[in-house]
Amino acid sequence: METTNGTGHPLPYDTYRQAIERETLRFAEVVRGADPATPVPSCPDWTLADLTRHVGSLQRWFSALLTQLVQEPPRSRDVELGLPERAEEYPDWVAAGVPAVAAVLRATDPRAAMWAWGEDQHARFWARRMLYETLVHRVDAERAVGQESDIDPALAADGVDEFLVNLPYAGLFAPAVKKLRGDGEVIAFHCTDSGSGTGEEWRVRLDPDGFRPAGSAPVPADAQAKVRGRAADLLLLLYGRRSYQDPAFEVSGGTTALDRWFAHTAF
Repeated sequence: METTNGTGHPLPYDTYRQAIERETLRFAEVVRGADPATPVPSCPDWTLADLTRHVGSLQRWFSALLTQLVQEPPRSRDVELGLPERAEEYPDWVAAGVPAVAAVLRATDPRAAMWAWGEDQHARFWARRMLYETLVHRVDAERAVGQESDIDPALAADGVDEFLVNLPYAGLFAPAVKKLRGDGEVIAFHCTDSGSGTGEEWRVRLDPDGFRPAGSAPVPADAQAKVRGRAADLLLLLYGRRSYQDPAFEVSGGTTALDRWFAHTAF
């Protein structure tokens, strides 16, 4: 996704590797000791047990893909999970998987060509994806148990970029994305953090045949909607964990395109 400021490029691979370890351990700490039956409001119909099993299972599946450097879409998501029988043991199971995940990431050449569902057909795609899956679900868990959340601004800005870069390919598992269209409207997501390190504004254009990066060309005011907010808030907004109507955001322009966007981009 083209940005009007900054690089718009992924962070160093080691940054993802180290952040995955931190975020996974943070997630495990949040859910450890909590009632596994606690509902997770931001993941409808899920309990903390469901969320914890999802995080641990997904990391092990991603690790299997990286170990094999798969060259085509896998036919099965079955991997050896070693899942405990008791949901109360899931948090320790997630934490226990960290060394193996870290070892796979260290042993993998991030530039190695492999299949990925998104734009970047290299191993580094999966490290970046794993981080934001884990980070957003850590926030889900914190909300479920009534804890405050914090997200590093540089990671959050990169997470916004990662989401928008890969969204055009997400129709594989989010069919509504394929129906996201418009009449040339431009939506801008503007990061208000100083020094976030990844670019300050992302622009997309909704066309009759789909959506794409809008570039930096001027757009008439009546054809543009802009959402301004901190990187962490923008990340949670794009993932459907916040509403653009929240006081955390400053919105200008019409909201019709925004409503269309969020109706079709549930991830």
